[in-house]
Amino acid sequence: MKKLITSLFLMALSFQAFAQTAVDQQEQEKRNWFHSDFTKTGIYGVGTDSALEFLKSKKLKPTKVVVGVLDSGVEIDHEDLKSEIWVNKKEKAGNGKDDDNNGYVDDINGWDFCTDASGKDYNEDSYEATRVTFMYEQKFNSGNKKTDMENMRKMPKEYQTYLKARKIWADKYYSAKNKSAGSDPETTQIMEFLENLKGYAKDIKLSKASIQALPEATAEDKDKKTKLDFLISNNPEFEGKTMTEIITEAKKEFGMVDASENKDLLYAYNPKYDPAKGKFDIKGYGNNEVEGPDAFHGSHVAGIIGATRGNKVGMDGVAGGLVEIMSVRMVPDGDERDEDVAASIRYAVDNGAKVLNMSFGKAFSPNKELVYDAIRYADSKGVLMFHAAGNDNKDLDYNTNYPSNFIDEEMKSIAKNWITVGASSRVPEKLKASFSNFGTVKVDIFAPGTEIYSTIPDQKYSYAQGTSMASPVAAGCAALVWAYFPHMTSEQVKEVLFETVNVSDAMMEVGSEKDPRKFNQLSVTGGVIDVNKAVRLAYERYGKK
Repeated sequence: MKKLITSLFLMALSFQAFAQTAVDQQEQEKRNWFHSDFTKTGIYGVGTDSALEFLKSKKLKPTKVVVGVLDSGVEIDHEDLKSEIWVNKKEKAGNGKDDDNNGYVDDINGWDFCTDASGKDYNEDSYEATRVTFMYEQKFNSGNKKTDMENMRKMPKEYQTYLKARKIWADKYYSAKNKSAGSDPETTQIMEFLENLKGYAKDIKLSKASIQALPEATAEDKDKKTKLDFLISNNPEFEGKTMTEIITEAKKEFGMVDASENKDLLYAYNPKYDPAKGKFDIKGYGNNEVEGPDAFHGSHVAGIIGATRGNKVGMDGVAGGLVEIMSVRMVPDGDERDEDVAASIRYAVDNGAKVLNMSFGKAFSPNKELVYDAIRYADSKGVLMFHAAGNDNKDLDYNTNYPSNFIDEEMKSIAKNWITVGASSRVPEKLKASFSNFGTVKVDIFAPGTEIYSTIPDQKYSYAQGTSMASPVAAGCAALVWAYFPHMTSEQVKEVLFETVNVSDAMMEVGSEKDPRKFNQLSVTGGVIDVNKAVRLAYERYGKK
């Protein structure tokens, strides 16, 4: 899974921008920026508060919308989420029976597809490049030159896929080995950053109070103190730990350990590792533990969509109070399986979800036809599907990011209700987030996706960024519109969202070559979603019936 959180490396490089930001009021504005009303502020937020004020003035009564969060799991008892969680009223909790005959036992708040054949959760999985490489290895690199050449001739597309996957796998595999040996320059820079802070903090357990109590004898001391505060502010899981403990965890995370303990070598790039083996032969595989071992990503996404509004706790979701969050766990720490993607889409649709958020993606999809069929199924049921565009700063018109609503090498969508979302920032001059993919045909719309503050496990909150955050902003906007105008069709909801974007003709440098292109040339709509304008158009066009 691509957990698009602020990395330690980005912290080290972007620290100066943080240091210039005052706490309190400015910090609160930063936390809420994606709700900003563009008309009033010039910031490309989605205008959540203004939209709700307008709807309130019209005395419209909302109907809750079920939103399927297809992700790594959701902390359903989080203080800011627990009142927004979907409950399957047709199922009796804990009786070990499939009361509603939907094929899943005791699925009270959703379902967990990320399990082994016995139904036990797993977190680590391999990447698709690993799986594809070794799926084709015996066909194209068996050692029998005549057989290999014959297969290359018979299966040219598969051979090109194999070559592409093998290059990615080999690059990643040997990079992981280099990290394990401590010779990766980026990792070295991160560790130097942490060791420098350790020399100042010594062995204190980090907290706001303990950091403030550290000495400020020199300007360098002040600088390190602010960096420590920045570190725990952006990584609440570090609070209460010493720098020694944090460094030990970082070494494991970055693979700077013995090869026998290196997670990348053990799981991500290990062709022999297959936690899913046998599970796809079992009907109704999985379990009802919808949080799973690592719900950071899914909880963050869920909060953006529907964290309770106005409760003076944490943050406000775009459609808080208007949605029921259905947690469908299918994203591991690795690449999601096509079978799980298809099963998750069908589960969410069959159990009442009207909006799906899919903040995941990968470069290869060996069983893509399963996913295409599931997408067509959801589309036929009038379900709006939001998918993150990906974070490679690439033009998707010429690159792949699965799942997709486009058949390979075709430029015609298979689903009218599919929406691919790129990430925008709060800086108008740099409106396209530097990492976000784009595409005049294959990316539909942009939404705020940088510096997004939301819910995370253990009753905490944190910033994260990526198209993974932009997609739920857009999904929340759709849910908000639909909640107040439930008679609208999915096509009509999409229509008002697309017709009311805030367009910019500012020049952006995009792609690895930093080609100059206007922002309005980077997507189908050419703009950033604005739910305030969307609800007004919905009311004008459909609300008076």
